[in-house]
Amino acid sequence: MTLHPAAGPTSPLSVVAVVGSTHRPAKTAVLAEAILEELAGVLPIEPHVVRLEEVGPLLGGALYRSQVPEPVEEHLQRIEAADLLVVATPVYRASFTGLFKHLFDLVDQYAQVDTPVLLAATGGSERHGLVIEHQLRPLFAFFQALTLPVGVYAHDHDFTDYRISSPLLAQRIATAVRRGLPFIDGTSRHEPALDREPCAAATAVAAGR
Repeated sequence: MTLHPAAGPTSPLSVVAVVGSTHRPAKTAVLAEAILEELAGVLPIEPHVVRLEEVGPLLGGALYRSQVPEPVEEHLQRIEAADLLVVATPVYRASFTGLFKHLFDLVDQYAQVDTPVLLAATGGSERHGLVIEHQLRPLFAFFQALTLPVGVYAHDHDFTDYRISSPLLAQRIATAVRRGLPFIDGTSRHEPALDREPCAAATAVAAGR
């Protein structure tokens, strides 16, 4: 079903998809690409994909943002400047991978304020479906991001030869995008704002912890 939002952005939105797989081919990458394709069908977008299997080897040795190599810094800046994030991760031991978390540990704490984030995950079975609610939403709540109402979880039986073969998964992707459209208005979320900086009291508390 083709969606026709009543109103939306007239210029392309910067949509950054972060794929948390550490190998290729990967079902998580297939899921993220399908979400981008669905978004492109209803919104003008400029997509950019950050693949952990590519940036991970460059990222692992960096303890601070100042230590990341230039290609990783460019990806981090794209994440911080995105109008919309699509975050897709495989479930690894009931959560996302350490490298996935490390990548977001290096993202500026206030860069994601009010940024819409469509959450997605893949796992070996239905048992891991709550990873979106128990792991991903709390992470992006820390960033004060706007996680979209419906996330997309897919398991191994939704794919055949690294292609989506489940009509129910295709429907879930369409539903997640449709339900998210009212929160994706294309307005700039990256202008300086006083409430994105910690207050003096909070800074003092943090310094003394």
